[in-house]
Amino acid sequence: MPPTTKHATAVLVACLTGVLGLVACGASEGGEVSGGSSVQPAASGPVTIRMMITSNGAADTKLQQDTVKPWEARTGNTVEVIAASDIDRQLSQGFSTGSPPDLFFTDAKVFQSYAKAGDLVPYGDQLDMKGDFYESLVSTFTYDGKFYCAPKDFSTLALLINTDLWEQAGLGHVDWPQSWSDLETVARKLTSGKVKGLVVDDTHDGVGPFLKQAGGWIVNPDQTKMTADTASNLAGLTEVQRLLASGTTSYPKGVGAASGVEALGQGKAAMAIEGNWVKGVFRNSYPTLRWQAVELPAGPAARGTLLFTQCYGIAAQSKKQAAAIDLVKYLSTEEPALALAKGLGVMPPIKSAAAAYKGAYPSDAAFITGASYAQGPVTVAGMEPVLADFDSQLQTLPGGDPQAILTRLETKGEAVLK
Repeated sequence: MPPTTKHATAVLVACLTGVLGLVACGASEGGEVSGGSSVQPAASGPVTIRMMITSNGAADTKLQQDTVKPWEARTGNTVEVIAASDIDRQLSQGFSTGSPPDLFFTDAKVFQSYAKAGDLVPYGDQLDMKGDFYESLVSTFTYDGKFYCAPKDFSTLALLINTDLWEQAGLGHVDWPQSWSDLETVARKLTSGKVKGLVVDDTHDGVGPFLKQAGGWIVNPDQTKMTADTASNLAGLTEVQRLLASGTTSYPKGVGAASGVEALGQGKAAMAIEGNWVKGVFRNSYPTLRWQAVELPAGPAARGTLLFTQCYGIAAQSKKQAAAIDLVKYLSTEEPALALAKGLGVMPPIKSAAAAYKGAYPSDAAFITGASYAQGPVTVAGMEPVLADFDSQLQTLPGGDPQAILTRLETKGEAVLK
């Protein structure tokens, strides 16, 4: 799973009390209290927008600076790009002192905590390109009936294939699995010696696609009710258990790897379920690997995959909200969205950019096709410990009781939603 998402989640657990204990009540330029429910009026004259980003280094920071230059030239405003070393901690400090950045990256798994605390202004419904965003992304960043923030980019999961091992097993394009039965068949053919046919991540992000393919998910669409303990989810979890028990499939640690990406790159797995963030890892660590991404197979209900995303959060305490929203509108158009996607190894959040993206990155077609049916993460404030417990229970899945695991998840989740 994406390392940045895991990092943000871990940091959130450590500072959650501080975030949720805050009430954002910044004064507007007219002296009125914002409280995260309305947009501040535009300032007169040029302004400087403080924009905090997550960054993997100087190249990421420069990419963001270069991308906003046309907007700066058009408006006369300036964007100060701040590369955060620990964005959740820095945002928490900014909210508590009344001086958060105006605009900042917000991971899907933490955004509801900020929204619930009143730290974000809900501006999404003001965007004229709202209908161009993938519906699953809009749903992910909707809280209490309000579309809070524009998705910045996203990734999805697909089935990654080691092409050399695939061909050595006598398989071709016609053998790309379209169903669970197909997946079981090719996993068996690809398993040989110390090489497993398939590696699946040992977390809810790894098994989640099987729940969706069976017609289930952890919560209902508006995340107000737990739906973990259902026959559909039991079918999905039982399928994962069956694969693991067959000897053709393993968690990463079962083949001595830290992730499916590593297992695939080191030739310990012929297939893995991973996201489009693998491109940089393969390019840098396994440059000779031949690989192919295909859509995950359908289960008894439908095709299913998961998405991972961030949005552009705007501080309720900011006095430059109007300018920040205008900047987001610019960043949510095709040219800058494609530039950021290319530089960061992610996909643009707008449907109008899909054709250009597929044309530029044909190997990513399976990832972006999955956007139309992808499931967003559980974003309910306070649910992270419950999901962490679910992950720990999944360690027992090979010889455990799938029904008991789902019942435990349901019970613990209901306690959070009450």
